[in-house]
Amino acid sequence: MKKLLIALPLLSAALFNTAMAENNVEKQIHKQSNGITQATEARLDEIAKRGSHVMPFKLDSTVHVFSKKEYGGLQQVVVKKSSDSEQIKLIQQHLEEISIDFKQGKYTSPTKLHGENMPGLAVLKKAKPNEIDIKYSSLPDGAEITYKSDKNNIIQAVHQWFDAQMSDHSRHAMKHHPKHKMHGQ
Repeated sequence: MKKLLIALPLLSAALFNTAMAENNVEKQIHKQSNGITQATEARLDEIAKRGSHVMPFKLDSTVHVFSKKEYGGLQQVVVKKSSDSEQIKLIQQHLEEISIDFKQGKYTSPTKLHGENMPGLAVLKKAKPNEIDIKYSSLPDGAEITYKSDKNNIIQAVHQWFDAQMSDHSRHAMKHHPKHKMHGQ
């Protein structure tokens, strides 16, 4: 009986600590309606701050669009105001530059912005040029990069990478909705 009396408070404390830890995790993560886990407010602030050093365009003037496809995905950055020619030019320059880097397996910009352990990034870095086709295209209101592969591990890596970007850019990003017609489709 004494053992039970001693174990009961320890069990209660363990349950309380577990509940508190789960509560803290819930406070750290928000679920968006599109099913992507949103980063914490502190992480979003950090990404916005780093983004200003990695991306030449203003995040608040643009929207990142990540569309997962059966072949990989389509990443777009577009302006909120179609008359913002300065931001359009900066978007186009940046996406063209990073697409050239990506074709060479260099993912320096996303690594600087999101960190070395970003989901999907390790697989993309190791992909051989003939395993993934990366194509840049300018758009009237921004630019896009298409990622195509017939390798399941690379397609999954693109999808994981897009989910991670949706999380980190959630203030300035959206997941393509099938009812909306996007450029290049």
